[in-house]
Amino acid sequence: MKKNELMEYSCPLGKAMAALGSKWKPIIILVIKDRKLRFGELAARINVISRKVLADQLREMESDGLIIREEYKEIPPRVEYSLTEKGLALLPIFFQLEEWEHKYQAKDKKYDKDCNVLA
Repeated sequence: MKKNELMEYSCPLGKAMAALGSKWKPIIILVIKDRKLRFGELAARINVISRKVLADQLREMESDGLIIREEYKEIPPRVEYSLTEKGLALLPIFFQLEEWEHKYQAKDKKYDKDCNVLA
């Protein structure tokens, strides 16, 4: 989502939903949680997302201040992703949405612990 598109919304909820508008961003946030993960680990844990889309989403999330991308000067190169304070603040909200889903929608479904695919 481009920054100028976010400005089109006049209410805070609209702006928040525009920033998190992709179906992948909340899942990425829930998978990272309070740890650092490398790109390959994220791709493996969210095995239903293409690597290109994952990379695009991570770039957008970094520019929106939701994640930190740490690049280490090693051979082979190593990059780790973690949540910023802003990203961490979303976790309780997403946990509440998970509870809502389990209570009202998912009576007969089982999800894996990282919220990425049906188990």
